[in-house]
Amino acid sequence: MKKNVKLQSFITIGMLSSISFLLMLFNFPIPPFPAFLEVDFSDMPALLAAITMGPVAGILVELFKNVLDWIFSGTPTGVPVGHIANFVTGILFILPVSFVFNRFKTVKGLIGGLAAGTIIMAVGMSILNYAIFLPMYTYFLGMEPVVGDSLYKMIIAGILPFNIVKGILITIIMALLFTTMRKWINNQRSMYLQNN
Repeated sequence: MKKNVKLQSFITIGMLSSISFLLMLFNFPIPPFPAFLEVDFSDMPALLAAITMGPVAGILVELFKNVLDWIFSGTPTGVPVGHIANFVTGILFILPVSFVFNRFKTVKGLIGGLAAGTIIMAVGMSILNYAIFLPMYTYFLGMEPVVGDSLYKMIIAGILPFNIVKGILITIIMALLFTTMRKWINNQRSMYLQNN
């Protein structure tokens, strides 16, 4: 029985990763934010994996979707800077959701987790973009580095509010999904928790 559940979890992670990869292709910018910042809903399957099978499953979905997108779409820098950033963004978002939801297991718990995930993702990615990802982009693209007021403005007026808006959009959709899929989510959780 335990072996069957393990096999089923691998299949489910693979299926959710494929859905996540497909959702990643349907990205779109949100004016007035910079055009390189695009919203997609590929974190949704990873969130489902995290709250039904645990945080490791969510991290694997985030990893596999980015590997698939890198393979099929490539990268303008030759180095998967954007994919690494997307992976880190996903982890910063889904781990707080998983932690808070596992404690409360209610709609309020899920929304609280999504709010915490949004704040941690927005602040975390602002710091990481400032310190790591933006310098990497400019280095690998051979561009002039963004420094001083331009960098500050890009982070404070662009990346930080963009990630907050993205988190709010995902929170709304995830809360609606949870209310319609609550029975299935609870069944999945009980199956995986009983067999771990």
